[in-house]
Amino acid sequence: MPSLMTRLLSLALRVFRKPTLESAEDTREWLREPKDDPDPPLWLTQRHWITLREVSGFSSYTVLPREVEEPGKAVLYLHGGTYVTEIAAWHWVLISRMADAGCRVEVPIYGLAPEHTYREAFPFLTEVYRGLLEDVSAERTLIAGDSAGGGLALALAQTLTGAGLPEPARLVLISPWADMTMSNPDIAEVEERDPWLSPVGMVEAARSWAGGDDLSLPRLSPVYGELATLPPMDLYIGTRDLLLPDTRRLHALVTEVGGESHLYEEQGAFHIHPLVPVPEGSDARDRIMRTVEEL
Repeated sequence: MPSLMTRLLSLALRVFRKPTLESAEDTREWLREPKDDPDPPLWLTQRHWITLREVSGFSSYTVLPREVEEPGKAVLYLHGGTYVTEIAAWHWVLISRMADAGCRVEVPIYGLAPEHTYREAFPFLTEVYRGLLEDVSAERTLIAGDSAGGGLALALAQTLTGAGLPEPARLVLISPWADMTMSNPDIAEVEERDPWLSPVGMVEAARSWAGGDDLSLPRLSPVYGELATLPPMDLYIGTRDLLLPDTRRLHALVTEVGGESHLYEEQGAFHIHPLVPVPEGSDARDRIMRTVEEL
């Protein structure tokens, strides 16, 4: 049975968040709402060294541990938010823990729909990664992301060889949105259990991010892209997460082509549970941090 905290949060999400995604019209209105400020919270600036720079017309934060002058390992973290909402407090908490583990954490603030599309994101993220490798070797670099950011991290990894860049040591993908078409027939069953997400609104957001392009393109839905040459990946998903069927499918496809994939399912957990301060996320958070510490 889910914990009391998870049940309370699930109720709040079902009442205040899910209705927006259950209607295409409400989702379009949500798309037009002003974006939040992506700046790190004050507590983070007091805990870590943080710098901001512009790359290809977008911003990228570098978060450094105060006690390590030149970290020898790094994480490129891509935040989620359905490609519509800005980086949030839960993301910064995990980023802070990664910096505490002695990492340089690079946090690109990519443009969001409807003002921006995926076509602008890839040149920006490629340059951020290229710049990161000037200071830290790819063998000690990890690319991580959650939800939309998890799908974007996977898609980015598929493009690195073509850009003349080495793959990172590992991918850590939390509830990755790997198929924007939302065409998996098993999604309908999970939707009844998911207190947060709905395919109607997600497809509407996906179309805006795609800028009119086919949602099955690998840069939008990396489950259809090259999977055999990727670095080892860890997949975190809850059984009450709408993205569960496609995460299982991604794991199966990577395994079938000889890749290395580790699937961690949490019973009763909802979307991006490792980022949320609920008991169901604690084991996943600990496992993620062990992966970061072992870089």
